[in-house]
Amino acid sequence: MTDASQDSMDIFTDLAAVAATQGTAAMFDTLAASLKDRRRWHALFDLRLLQARVALGLPATGDMGDVPTAIRDQLDELSLTACREVGWPLLDEGQVAAGWMYLRAAATPAEVANKLAALAAPLAPAKGVVAGGMDAPADDEACAARLQEIVHVSLWEGVDPALGLQLVLGTQGTCNAITAYEQAVSRLPARQQEPAAGVLVNHLHSEVARALAADLAGRGIALPDTAAAAASIPALLAAGGGLVDDPSIHVDVSHLQSVLRIARVCTASAVVHAAWELACYACRLPRDVVYPGEPPFADVGAASRLFYAAQLGQDVDRAVGYFRGEAARARIEESGTLPADALVLLLTRLGRPEEALHAALERPADGPMPSVMQASGMLPSLVELAATSKAWGPLRDACRSRGDEITFAATLAAEHHQSRYHGLLQSVQMPPPPLPS
Repeated sequence: MTDASQDSMDIFTDLAAVAATQGTAAMFDTLAASLKDRRRWHALFDLRLLQARVALGLPATGDMGDVPTAIRDQLDELSLTACREVGWPLLDEGQVAAGWMYLRAAATPAEVANKLAALAAPLAPAKGVVAGGMDAPADDEACAARLQEIVHVSLWEGVDPALGLQLVLGTQGTCNAITAYEQAVSRLPARQQEPAAGVLVNHLHSEVARALAADLAGRGIALPDTAAAAASIPALLAAGGGLVDDPSIHVDVSHLQSVLRIARVCTASAVVHAAWELACYACRLPRDVVYPGEPPFADVGAASRLFYAAQLGQDVDRAVGYFRGEAARARIEESGTLPADALVLLLTRLGRPEEALHAALERPADGPMPSVMQASGMLPSLVELAATSKAWGPLRDACRSRGDEITFAATLAAEHHQSRYHGLLQSVQMPPPPLPS
């Protein structure tokens, strides 16, 4: 008889003895301790569910029948506790998919994301993920499988899309990372998209800067003196005389244009600056290699450069004028909502909410589905714009003309809340009355 078989025989004997002398509650505790020692986490979960049913006076097995709400709530809470009890050890052991199965409903995404990052850290250098290597060693299937599970949970389950994109970039390359973003990340709310979009922007920026610097060095052109300038795409282009009409291409143009589009969700100044630099590079490309975009980004490089530069405080009036003109043209031609959406987004980011509200009110009506920017939450609502600018009148007039009672009611509620909040804030900030003399 093997040692495992002997241990199994011993646990059955122990369980029977404990149940006979100390009761079933003690028997459950004994079995739980044994399962933990043997790291039998799935069995431990089953035990905890059994233990919960018995403790709550429910049948140990089979249909529970009609259960009072209070008892059902207690059972649900005990089930979640069991999920956490077995899910975290499974993650610690690197069984990511199995651990996520339990933690999906029992832990916050932030908690799981922290654990996934810790699990990925020792794997990434070995796979060249951090260094930018593209292929995992074929002889390390266990490590590759674990990385694949981390990618699935972080990216495709939406726990930490930025981590997932970093791993895809390192193991599968830029093309697959962009595809993964389009399929898995673009459907998420804007605030969840932004960190992952930033990963792509920064990655492509580094890729272009490295390739451009290597090209200039190969031509015998002196590179900028400082490290910061050497990593600056505009500085590198200036060192090369702008490379206007130069046939050299340092990046897959489809990747560049995709990332310039994806970057529109980003608000962090460093990422916006990197996107602007990529747009500067796009403007020097030969015309026969670029692809036309959708208005107002038909000229992807030039329009993107204006869009990102304005958010950095450069050429603001020119950018607003351009996007305002594109929005007006689209209204006349009935050619879609993206020009109006881009104008509203830009004005909002420039801190001009009243202008953004008027642009939003002039926006063409959506079709059966909201626009991409609206659906993702990139654009503030009409009520938010009115509240920020305190321009309630134009919105209420629009509600009356459109027969929109719901938004009208929302403006009244929002203004009441705003006034009440400001009143409370002022009362808190008022100095105390003077003491009587």
